[in-house]
Amino acid sequence: MKTTAQIKKNYQLIKLKKLVIISLLIGFLSAFLGISLKKITEYYEEIFFHQSYTNPLFLIFFPIFGLSVIYFLRLYMFKKKENKGIKEVFESTQNKNKNLPSYKIPSHTINGLLTVIFGGSTGIEVSTVVATATIGSVAQQKENVFRQYKTELICAGVAAGITALFSSPIAGILFALEVISKKVTRAFVISNLIAVSIAFGLLIILNEKPLFEVTINTWHLSAFPYFILLGILAGINSVYLTKCVLFFKSHFAKIEKHYYKIIIGSVFLSISLFIFPQLYGEGYHAIKTITTTNNEIPLTLSLVFTFIGVLLLKPIVTSITLASGGDGGVFAPSLFIGAFLGLLVASVLNTFFDNNIITVNFIVIGMAAVLSASIHAPFTAIFLVCGLTNNYTLFFPILTACLISKYTAKMIYPKTVYTFAPTV
Repeated sequence: MKTTAQIKKNYQLIKLKKLVIISLLIGFLSAFLGISLKKITEYYEEIFFHQSYTNPLFLIFFPIFGLSVIYFLRLYMFKKKENKGIKEVFESTQNKNKNLPSYKIPSHTINGLLTVIFGGSTGIEVSTVVATATIGSVAQQKENVFRQYKTELICAGVAAGITALFSSPIAGILFALEVISKKVTRAFVISNLIAVSIAFGLLIILNEKPLFEVTINTWHLSAFPYFILLGILAGINSVYLTKCVLFFKSHFAKIEKHYYKIIIGSVFLSISLFIFPQLYGEGYHAIKTITTTNNEIPLTLSLVFTFIGVLLLKPIVTSITLASGGDGGVFAPSLFIGAFLGLLVASVLNTFFDNNIITVNFIVIGMAAVLSASIHAPFTAIFLVCGLTNNYTLFFPILTACLISKYTAKMIYPKTVYTFAPTV
């Protein structure tokens, strides 16, 4: 006859086996969704951006069409409920009785895709995070044994999704830990390691290339004061982005008729895209352009105008995109703003102070620094950007800038768009 200890041990072994199996499934489904959404978005965004670039009249049609389709999809397919972004994930992990409904998978996937390809100035990252978190949430509801692992399985889906988007398993796990779970358990380690391993394995099989192919060979210790300066400026810019999102969301929420939101949002978006085509969609096309330019970029008047437009207008356009019904978040805008901020700092130092700054280094560091400050997750930002470029040469400069940017942002404004809770 089996003893109580043996029965308990067998039961724990069965739970562990089931946890491994469900983590494998969550990892594959989340990675497949993330890769598919990324590929489809890249394909159609390139086509629509090219069409709008050759015929600017499309800039009038695309935004209002995209926002309108998203509205009618929510009205007739997705239970008339607007997507709240990562706050939905927080609500689910903090409340045992609240789960992410399965319709959130197609809702965020389709709406995120439509937002970006029709010019919405945001990215698919947050849409992917919520959709993959929902995969984990739905999985934990299937058996009673998984109920105690609710947060861990949601994090496994998120970690696999981030890994699929940015080719960095470490960034996937760190994002799940720094932003969502904020604690490590044995179940978290097992489920998340399995999920990101499956996701990374799928990336290898598909021979996925880094999003930004840059050549970074070295950095100079003498540039450290400028890394600190870039970190401070990144922190300030991230607060500006956060404040813009919160401001426009709160003011658009007061507009009762949703088609007024769509009209206002699409008009502003169309005008902004007409002036600055770089703001179209997630903006990765613009980052690829500046990372492939020569190191020496003279600071001309037109370039100054572009920098001002990008750094001041991008947070506003992103905020209006989200406030008028678009689906997305601050991931891609942070990377975009950071890249142009790094380019601006490097250009100023080279043009006026003859510092011989390596421009591409500052572009990459700026991307990580603004993202770190925007989501208050410096280590996620470090490995995410290193994964995007498939290069860890700048690890210590990025670490410096990310920590400084985060604490600069927290000193100015302690909240992020994820943690801000509006008063009722």
